[in-house]
Amino acid sequence: MSTEIVSYSLSDGIATVLMDDGRANALSTEMIAALEAALDRAEGEAKALVLAGREGKFCAGFDLRAMMAGPEAARALVSLGGSLLLRLYEFPMPVVMACTGHALAGGALLAATGDTRIGASGSFKIGLNEVQNGMPVPILAHELARDRLLPTELFAAVVQAKIYDPEGAKRAGWLDRLTAPELVLPEAQTEAARLAKLPRGAYAASKRSLRRATLEHVRATLESNLHELLQTPLSM
Repeated sequence: MSTEIVSYSLSDGIATVLMDDGRANALSTEMIAALEAALDRAEGEAKALVLAGREGKFCAGFDLRAMMAGPEAARALVSLGGSLLLRLYEFPMPVVMACTGHALAGGALLAATGDTRIGASGSFKIGLNEVQNGMPVPILAHELARDRLLPTELFAAVVQAKIYDPEGAKRAGWLDRLTAPELVLPEAQTEAARLAKLPRGAYAASKRSLRRATLEHVRATLESNLHELLQTPLSM
């Protein structure tokens, strides 16, 4: 399977999904739809999933053109993207993120949904920059951050828009380990193969149980939270 912006391959039960829009891998409606289609296929035939970006660019977050087009366009895009992120967070098989470079805003959240997150070392930026850009942080973002980050980093990461280099991101909890850029994808595939050996039913049930409170809370409050936040005047 291949689209202009997402490619899919399957080898020994490991589905590898590569994002590459030729730019920063923004979460546009097209990117989200292509990723959803890839997940549909992986759920039917794979034992584990690897999600990777292009070299130097993992994901730049939600498409700013849509986010700045008005409150309704922004809410529609974040709702679509939120559904994708929550689906990944409870995906019923191991999910390994190959964080190949910059991961900002929704891109950091995309990385956070992985069960194991392997990042590229180098001069890359990782974190939530919404407040820095004059945008309030939606509940989906701060609850994923709450699950994955050290408690001592949470306020700085969410409210103070702290951006990390890969080493700092690993210490804070955005990433699990680092490797050379050219090794990120093969190491992620090796990790996925290792995790794929675990019994799928037990893995999926345990993952869902562990993350249930976050998933249910975000799903119950996301739309009302977005409505409230999008009434907030944007400022720089």
